[in-house]
Amino acid sequence: MTPIYKVWEALTEKLPTALQESYDNCGLQVGDPSQIATGVLCCVDITEAVLQEAIAKGCNMIIAHHPLLFKGLKQIGTSSYIERCVRLAIRHDLTIYAAHTNADNADGGLNYLLAEELGLESVTALAPMSDTLMELVTFIPAKKLNQVAEALWAAGAGTIGAYDSCSYRSSGQGTFRALDGAHPFVGEIGQLHVEPEERLSLTFPAYRQRQVEQALLASHPYETPAYSVTRLQNVHPRIGAGVIGELPEAEPVDSFLRRVTDYFKTEQLRYSVTEKTAIKRVAICGGAGAFLWKQAKRAGADILITGEAKYNDYFDCEGAPILCTVGHYESECIATQLFAQIISDKMPNFAVYQSELDSNPIKALQHP
Repeated sequence: MTPIYKVWEALTEKLPTALQESYDNCGLQVGDPSQIATGVLCCVDITEAVLQEAIAKGCNMIIAHHPLLFKGLKQIGTSSYIERCVRLAIRHDLTIYAAHTNADNADGGLNYLLAEELGLESVTALAPMSDTLMELVTFIPAKKLNQVAEALWAAGAGTIGAYDSCSYRSSGQGTFRALDGAHPFVGEIGQLHVEPEERLSLTFPAYRQRQVEQALLASHPYETPAYSVTRLQNVHPRIGAGVIGELPEAEPVDSFLRRVTDYFKTEQLRYSVTEKTAIKRVAICGGAGAFLWKQAKRAGADILITGEAKYNDYFDCEGAPILCTVGHYESECIATQLFAQIISDKMPNFAVYQSELDSNPIKALQHP
């Protein structure tokens, strides 16, 4: 039997809430995380119909892309769908969890999945986040170096781009004197000891600091390990807003736009006027990502695919890159696939469903 919080721990392992934007409200929205999960329904939006769908499927946990509680509630009545959803969730003991901009910004998150589906290669973050990396430096007896390094790698340290098990090592000598009450791994109480040691340096995502420090303290042979943790200003190449990658072969603009239309099943594909004839380098940002067109231009993108844009955005980008919008909901409905895939990979025997409802509040009337 699995508590609800264990389900979202599996999700946040891949989509850390620490990666959400400052304005966002990811994480628990409503409910008791300690109760036993009977099933999970993954959706884009929380609506009354989605809650009823969860009840019908026997799910007491719902994972949504868009937070239900984005702004504070001053009352929980019946005057808005948000209030009614909160009342309905509480009445049926449902837990609601949101993974929004953390799912957008994460390495392997929503935008990476879109890039994979559209066949992009060599994908990286379009607007990489800074201040998301930290460096750990510690000093270890040479014979215990590999033991500690492997524990730190397992905790999430030492991954740089497409490489893991990364570290820097240098040899030296450490000195210490064990005082009364100490239990030294090497050396004698009251005597200055000189020990051949290795200096080990690794980087890790800031949101893994607790796990990395715990792994160090659990694996290090010294009673009181010497170590330091420093926040780096380096950008993380795979964490941030949007992604950019390349098609295996350049495609004619018209052909690529038709493929995009078919993939997103959109009734409202719109794009800026352009003189480009072919698409090779593609930027993607689900949701409202038109603000990234300058970054896309600097990165040499031929096109930026996103959910929505303002009228002037199509003017401002001047078709370089092409600004292509497919609809906000259409660009993010892949979130249900992402959530279900992450949970199923971690908990293969757990009941996970993707919502069968179209919660898109925007409808388009086709011109005859």
